[in-house]
Amino acid sequence: MDTFFLEGARVWLRHKEQLLPSTVSSCDDFSLVLTTDYGKVFHLQRDERSRETVYPMHPSSISGVEDMSTLAELHEAAIMHNLFLRYQKDNIYTNIGSILAAVNPYKQIVGLYDGVAVDLYSRHQMGELPPHIFAVANECYRCLWKRHDSQCVLISGESGAGKTESTKLLLKFLSVMSQNSAGTPASERTTRVEQALVQSSPIMEAFGNAKTVYNNNSSRFGKFIQLHFSQNGNIQGGCIIDCILHAFTHTCFK
Repeated sequence: MDTFFLEGARVWLRHKEQLLPSTVSSCDDFSLVLTTDYGKVFHLQRDERSRETVYPMHPSSISGVEDMSTLAELHEAAIMHNLFLRYQKDNIYTNIGSILAAVNPYKQIVGLYDGVAVDLYSRHQMGELPPHIFAVANECYRCLWKRHDSQCVLISGESGAGKTESTKLLLKFLSVMSQNSAGTPASERTTRVEQALVQSSPIMEAFGNAKTVYNNNSSRFGKFIQLHFSQNGNIQGGCIIDCILHAFTHTCFK
């Protein structure tokens, strides 16, 4: 009998074109009992057991990884399972190579975005610390000087995923980096530009947000934000261009 049928083994169960993360509850010569992570129990007879139906879960999928490009099993179920494992531990950020996947925790996570976190990620390169939106912002800021070229961060996701909040966090980090930029005279370390960019969000949201099925404060418009940096790394100016990406938008006020 194959070892992946041993009791307690972590396996993938193929059911109706889906792969379900499961645990072997019991096994004998006649039947195999599997319990999925969603609580459903499956009884498989001997003739139903095959590597096409049940196969072992790779250790990287069992423990979870910070960068999903290192997953040995690259399929939708493994990706979703890895995100869920990290979400359970309040690790809402996961790398996929140079892409950062973020899961909205719908709660406050203590210390995740405080000044200590900003300072920590500003002193490390990408990959040296756990995945974080600040790591992306820091890499973007550093690449301005390493590559001497404009940088761009694209934030996308479904309604309620946290795109607007992620944008605010990026601006927050870049604002701090601007204030602490080396070689910038104290007289030029003004917060006026940074504050204007950050504080413009509530005004735009007041006119451009609406309640949807999944989000009580959903942005009904897209934003293209430009930041202009001096040679010293200080934010000198910026602009925000709003756009509606779909043909028709209907809202009502109550």
